[in-house]
Amino acid sequence: MDNAEIADVFDELAELLEFHGENPFRIRAYRNGARAIRELDEPVESILEDSSRDLADFPGIGKTLRDKAHALISTGELPQLKKLRRETPEVLMAISRIPGLGAKKAVQLQEELELQSLNDLRQACEDGRVSKLKGFGAKTQEAILEGLSIAEAAAARIYWAEGDLLAQTIGEHMKKCKAVKKLEWAGSYRRGRETIGDLDLLVLASDRQAAMDHFVAFPERTQTIARGDTKISIRVRKAFQVDLRIVEADQFGAALQYFTGSQAHNIHVRRLAKECGLKINEYGVFRMDDDQCVAGKTEQDVYKSIGLPWIPPELREDRLEFEWAEQDPLPKLIEPSQIRGDLHMHTSETDGEATIREMADAAIDRGLSYIAITDHSQRVSMAMGLDPERLRQQWSLIDEIRKEYEGRLEILKGIECDILEKGGMDLPDDCLAEADWVLASIHYGQKQSRDQITDRILGAIVNEHVDCIAHPTGRLINRRPAYELDMEAVMQAAKEQGTLLELNANPARLDLNDVHLAAAKRLGIPIAINSDAHSIDGLDVMRYGVMQARRGGLARENVANCLTWNQFKKRFLK
Repeated sequence: MDNAEIADVFDELAELLEFHGENPFRIRAYRNGARAIRELDEPVESILEDSSRDLADFPGIGKTLRDKAHALISTGELPQLKKLRRETPEVLMAISRIPGLGAKKAVQLQEELELQSLNDLRQACEDGRVSKLKGFGAKTQEAILEGLSIAEAAAARIYWAEGDLLAQTIGEHMKKCKAVKKLEWAGSYRRGRETIGDLDLLVLASDRQAAMDHFVAFPERTQTIARGDTKISIRVRKAFQVDLRIVEADQFGAALQYFTGSQAHNIHVRRLAKECGLKINEYGVFRMDDDQCVAGKTEQDVYKSIGLPWIPPELREDRLEFEWAEQDPLPKLIEPSQIRGDLHMHTSETDGEATIREMADAAIDRGLSYIAITDHSQRVSMAMGLDPERLRQQWSLIDEIRKEYEGRLEILKGIECDILEKGGMDLPDDCLAEADWVLASIHYGQKQSRDQITDRILGAIVNEHVDCIAHPTGRLINRRPAYELDMEAVMQAAKEQGTLLELNANPARLDLNDVHLAAAKRLGIPIAINSDAHSIDGLDVMRYGVMQARRGGLARENVANCLTWNQFKKRFLK
């Protein structure tokens, strides 16, 4: 259990104790301890293992929290926390997170109105029952209704793709401010996380007040949450929070490194700094003996001060980046411009919106040199999937169309063939044998057991006609979890059979995830980054797949469709 997880436990304890009317000093002790542990520059576990030191001696911690931290690391749980969770209605936690409401009012609302959910609270407000409670009134009731929408929306993280559009819009707005000399995005957005909960913008400005005023003037701002001397927070689109921080020029690199995170990566960085007699924070890199600043203007300088090359933000999750950095050089991560082909797209023959020619023209406009037309097979009846007769008719049409694109674009005769619930492929082998490119995928029976799902995919991998497994885990981010699957067995089979695995670039899928991609790289399994486009605009999601690939540490040599057409044909086509 790392420092952040321990601190989260203490924060939750404080919150639960407040619901039960515990002594305010005890509650404050847990909150102070949580903050102190988050700010430690080394793991709590390391301190506890060092007999020459006592965690209780660190400011804000003490003996009680030391003992509980030891229990958490030893057992992974606290009996006290489990008991409080059992005794605390879940709805209380949700109510207390509504802006303007705290634990006491949450308890009063829940007890007097017998609330079981936020929907119950919304109904009580709409019925006027909240305004009749002692200490509330009509204005408070109205504020709760408004806060309910904020709490519900704020709880949901948005796709990185959505955050990217918002960041670009805000960035263009801020560039129009003459006082702004430099700006950089930080946080989980800069690291390319699949979903993000807020946006963090760092700004170098000649006039900080002018920069903040311009930020507040962003047309989509709906609320200013807080404004200080160097930081301002706003809401856009009713709920999403965006923070702007004004940073000094000589501290910009240190601040960018610090606020980009991740927390686990930064803890590792600070530990390495301590071994070098340095300390690192958002203001710079300082010598511990005399507090002299030795770096901070650029991120490169920050990493160089502890003997490391600059680490790309997408890798900063404290996984393999430090190991790679010590080996030097770090992997040269894939760039969007290196993608040469797209091997998964649909046309109006099934559930797409554009014809083969329209998709081909759009692919050329995007600089691609080869594509595969992969409409659905017959099992996907809701998408008017192709039976062998219709599929062969489409392939005959592709044979004709190819002549029009000779020298400009190679068009593969493909199919996204379903893996049936009982196992086996949706189309007969004699039909699949005529294809240039066969994707195998699961659309039905996704709730089958781990063994059933795994066996179905393994059966497709060993099929001699299958080239690639599409969206291998079937997840839809924030909507549907991955199905039960023995990914280790799938990857081992893919490696042995020479079958590619897809990274589906649709921002709702991004399947495979970054951890699976790193494993595929380690095993030498080529990845195909595909758009799964169902329209011309759908081709543009490729950049999201590339971002995900970078988080997995993939370079161009790990991605099959970074090859030229001749290279790809020679290596992967039968």
